[in-house]
Order: sequence, then C-alpha cells, then structure tokens
Amino acid sequence: MRIRTAALFVALTSALVPAASAAGAAAPPALSADNPFAAPSTLPYGLPPFDRIKDGDFMPAYQAGMAQQLAEVAAIVANPDPPTFENTALALESSGRLLDRVEKAFVNLNASNGDEAMRKLETELAPLLAAHHDAIGLDLKLFARLDRLYGERAHLPLDAESLQLLVRQHKEMVLAGAQLPEAAKVRLRAYNSEISTLMAQFRQRLLKASADGAVVVDSAAELDGLSPAELSAAADAASARGLKGKWLLVLVNTTTQPLLAELRNRAVRERLYRASVSRGVGGSDDTTVIVARLVKLRAERAHLLGYPNHAASVLDDETAGTPAAADAMLRQIAPAARAGAEREAATIQKLIDSQAAGGHAGARLQPWDWDFYSEQVRKAHYDFDEAEIRPYFELNRVLQDGVFYAAHELYGLNFKERTDLPVYGPDVRVFEVSDANGKPVGLFIADYFARENKQGGAWMDNYLDQSHYFAQLPVIVNNLNVPKPPPGEPVLLSFDDVTGMFHEFGHAMHGMLSDVNYESLSGTRTPRDFVEYPSQYNEMWAREPAVLAHYARHYKTGEPMPASLLHKILAAQNFNQGYSYTERLAAAAIDLALHEVSPAQAPAAKDLPAFEQAALHKAGLDLRTVPPRYHASYFRHIFGDEYSAGYYAYTWSGVLARDTGDWLHRHGGMTRENGEILRARILSRGRTQEPSELFRAFYGREPDVGPLLDYYGLSLPVQAKGHDHH
Repeated sequence: MRIRTAALFVALTSALVPAASAAGAAAPPALSADNPFAAPSTLPYGLPPFDRIKDGDFMPAYQAGMAQQLAEVAAIVANPDPPTFENTALALESSGRLLDRVEKAFVNLNASNGDEAMRKLETELAPLLAAHHDAIGLDLKLFARLDRLYGERAHLPLDAESLQLLVRQHKEMVLAGAQLPEAAKVRLRAYNSEISTLMAQFRQRLLKASADGAVVVDSAAELDGLSPAELSAAADAASARGLKGKWLLVLVNTTTQPLLAELRNRAVRERLYRASVSRGVGGSDDTTVIVARLVKLRAERAHLLGYPNHAASVLDDETAGTPAAADAMLRQIAPAARAGAEREAATIQKLIDSQAAGGHAGARLQPWDWDFYSEQVRKAHYDFDEAEIRPYFELNRVLQDGVFYAAHELYGLNFKERTDLPVYGPDVRVFEVSDANGKPVGLFIADYFARENKQGGAWMDNYLDQSHYFAQLPVIVNNLNVPKPPPGEPVLLSFDDVTGMFHEFGHAMHGMLSDVNYESLSGTRTPRDFVEYPSQYNEMWAREPAVLAHYARHYKTGEPMPASLLHKILAAQNFNQGYSYTERLAAAAIDLALHEVSPAQAPAAKDLPAFEQAALHKAGLDLRTVPPRYHASYFRHIFGDEYSAGYYAYTWSGVLARDTGDWLHRHGGMTRENGEILRARILSRGRTQEPSELFRAFYGREPDVGPLLDYYGLSLPVQAKGHDHH
C-alpha cells in the first residue's frame, strides 16, 4: 500500500471517493476492457503496453483503481471472522493492484515523457489520491483489526518477513493518524489534501519558472567556450521556441549550471547564475508563497499527529530516527567541508589575481566564477580538461563495458538488449537481465537523453516491483538528462555524467536484485536515508581503476585511455570536493531548518531568504562563494517530491556508502564473493529488516564518517588516519 501525502479539501473528491471510510465504499465502476490498465500487461515481465497507452486512459483507470481498492478494504473490514494475518494484513497487501498499475505508469511517464494534459491531470489527481489514501490510512475499523494482530504478534506463527509486513502496516497507519479522534482526522484530511495540491502546483510552477528563466543570447560570440554540440543544442532550444537566430541556455535543477564551467564571457555567466537563483521568486512563476504555505501546513499537521515539528514526524520512520541525529552527522562533516571549500576558494582567487592585467588584483571571486576558474585549476594541477577526456566516455561503451560490466563482475548479471518490446520514445532502450545461471531477473529501461517534456535531473523508478507473492519480477527505469548531439555525432559524456550513470544503476541494482515476498517491503522501498546508499557505493566503480580501464576507450579508435590520463582523472577526483560537499550540506541544512519549525515559527514568503541565511550561519555553511545546491524557491526534492526533511539522506547514505567501499577494499575489492555478500545482506533484502540492523550486520559496527572524509580528501589534519583511500 503506497501512502502519499497530498492536498485541497475532501469535498473536492466526492465524485471519485464516495465515502471518507473505506468500509463505506461504493462498488467499483466498470473499466472498459480496452483500457490498457484494465488487466495486467501480457508483455514479457508485465512491461506496460506503452504503444497502447493514451492520455485519456489514465483518469478512468485511476477512478476504477481507487474505487476497487476501497471495495477491497471494505471487504476486509466487513469480514465477520476474527482478524488473521491472511484475512487482514495479507488482504491489505493484496489490495489496490489496478491503482498500482496505473499510478506507476502515470508517475513515470509524466516525469519522463509528459505533456500538458498529463500535467493538468497530475494537479487534479493530487487531492483525490490524498483523500483516497486517507480513507484507508485513517479507517478506524481497519486499524482495529491490524492493532489486534499487532498486539498478538509475539504469539502468531509468522516468518520474519510476514511479521515485518504486519509491523510496517501498523506503524504506517499510526504515522498516518489512524489513532486520532474523528475531529482531528477531519483536520488531517484537509491538511493532506491541501499539501498534496500545493506540491503538485509547486512542480508545475517550477517547471514553468525553469523554462521561463532560460537565458536568451543574441550572438554566438557571447558563448565562447561552449563546444559545437552545446552551441547546436542552444540554437535548437531557441529555435524550438521560435527564437530564430538566437541561442537559449536552458536551466537545470541545481543552483550551479553546468555551462558556467565553460562560458568565457563573465557577464553571460552572471546572467545565467542569477537566472538560476531567481527562479520562482516573484512574478507569475512565483513559488515562494507555495513554499511558505507548505512549511506552515506541514508543521501544523505534525503538531496534530503529536510531533514537535515536521522533521520529527518524518525521521521517526527513517534510519536516522530523529532530527537531532541527522543534524549531528551533518555537524561532523560540515567543518571539514567548509575548510576544504575555503582552501579551494583561496586557490581560485590566486588564479584570478594572476590573470589580471598589469599585475593588479583581479576581480573578486563570485559564485558564477567558481566553476569556470576551478576548471582551469583542475587543468593546471592535473593537466587535463573535460574536452580531453570526453572522447573516451562514449555513452554506449560506458553502459556496456562499465556499468553492466561491473554488475556482471560483482553479481554475475548478464544484459541482453530487447528491440521487440514497445517503448515510449525513440531513444528509450530495454535490456533483459538474467542471473549467472540464466535465470531471468527483470527488465532494465535506459532513458538517458534530455527532452523538453522531461523533468530535470537523474532518477530511478519502478514500473513493477519484485514480489514472490505476486509472482512478479522487477521492471526498472534509469533516467538521465544527457544533451542529445546532432544526428551522426557520438554521445560523449563528462565524468560527472559517467558517475551519474553508475549512481542511478546502483538504485537499479537495489530494485533488480530484490528477493522478497511482499511488494511493500521490496527493493528500494526503504527509508530515504538508506535508499541512496546502494546508489552511492555503486559510484565507486566508475573510478575503480580496473573498471575505468575497461570502459574508457576512444570512441573513434577503440584505444584505451592512456595510463597517464587515467591517473590524472583518478588523482583529480578529490578536486573541488569542499565545494561539492558544502553546497549539498547547505541544502540539507535549509531543508531541516524549514521543517524543524513550529507553526508559529514558520517563515512568511518574504522572509525566506533571511531564514535560509540564518540556517546556513547556524550550520557554519554560510560561504559567500558557495551557494546551497538548492534555494527554497526551486528545491523540488522537498516541495515537489517526497524528500521534505529528507535531503540530509544523501549525506547519511554517503557515509554508509563510503564505509561499504572501505569494507570492500579491505576484503579484496571487486570480487564475486563480495558481490554475493552485498547481494545477500543488503541488495536483496528491501525492508524485510530495519535498515540500521541490516547495515550493522553487514559492516559489523555503527556508521563512521572517517572513510567518507578520507575518500573525498576532506579529512582535517587533526583527525586520525588509517582508512583506505580508494
């Protein structure tokens, strides 16, 4: 059962959700047999029939799916027999199959291949789904049955995974507010409805703000430094908007824009940076009013549920456990990150000063200068630049001889491309994954190119989750946003892109290698501060010398990357990590601060910049030259997606990942034996056991920040050494 927070008042849902109680649900409306969601897909692995899905199919399937699940839950509640695991917990797990089919397809396609109709539908659906999940999550009679089973759990003849399913279902209903008095539940439903609608509105507003914020450039001369492929992409983007003879610099999700590293024109760099940080602030694309309202509503909802703040309510079900624990880990890393960033800033300022005419001091380092000059520092110190290494990182070779190769060496997996299956776009590829013994594992979908109708960033998701109970193998998708070059040109990646491919494939392995009975406990359905852990340790293989040598070959000649250049790339990996970690920690500090407020402390829209600055100052991360990775006005993770009070998860998971890298190198590195241990103890387990317990059982002790600081070259001189530097 997927529980999502959501938005508007329950009255809006009367057309679709006939009662606020699952027990009072009406009979499901009939869904036309020709609707592609009416029955499970008959394609291999249950792959959605992308060639048959139309925009008009979604709403009828959602309507039927919600009504069907309410009827299924009503039958559980109406059962006159005493509650058993089978007639209550297992029946609840089995409910909502139609809704799950349509929801997975819609969420994925809307993110990667959406259109105006889907975006409109997303906003319409938000309050309806909120009311639907509340109708189940707040059903007192359903909770009474689960609560009785939960109270008897010590005496029930359940295997460990079945017991975990029962415990999780009970806790999710408690966290959802099932124990609240009825009057409080009415308020809670209203909160959930409005929050969900506002999140959908934030996503839509941000999409528009990012599009409207793109920088129009009148002459190619102003774009000196960009590659021919980048110039072509900018010209195509402008042409697509009817801006003939101009160039358009499209904004990506983060504060710092990738093109800042290459643009020689400082004024254009400043324009691009200011366009990025001003997204969503004022005008028709303003998101700050939505942000302020969400912060206040989340705080009020947390109080209603008995928590001091929203962060406490979220972290109650995370690996960290409490905001204090998350704050404490960030505080352990922040001084080292800041010190690294300050060292890097001093080096860059020296370079700027040395380039000033007549020996006079040059311009003062600004945020829009950092990437441009740090790239020069990288070249000076390590004697290479991105243009020199890109020819060795052709996308398909990285995928086949890097990403897939590492998975084969570690886990024995094999990948066969399937061109006979329907896809939703010409650049989408599908691979059948099998085990070393030839046993099918699942399908992997690779969607790597940027499109106008695709959300920014990189992500993994499931079209189907693994589940023995449902006899279901996983169908997993990885998304990147690599600019597509002109026809006939090779797809050459930056090393950051390469690392991103390995990262997202780590998520894919977490979902693909799942080996559990129940879908609710499958694969990546773990806490957010654990779900980023397998993806982050999978990044290590991108820079592992044996793997890097295997895939880093010139796209024209096939010649391996020269050993000297390979060595420079590896030596340069700790470069700029002070900046990188400071910007991420700063975003996490803003997120936690916004969600640790009481309702009375929630900032107004106009006060958000000052609130952010105060949070950064308190965390020791208020560096003028290192902006946070996201400001609140375009912080999609926490205001458009489900990562509120959870952005710290990337750092928490990073600690676990680097501890794992340290363990792997102490035990022989990339071997099938180590891969099998990871698979057996982490990747196959989903949430069949609490993740903190899984990690301790694997690592042998509590997480340690030392390997992370060493890995990124951030260890402070006063800290003891002794960790492996791989």
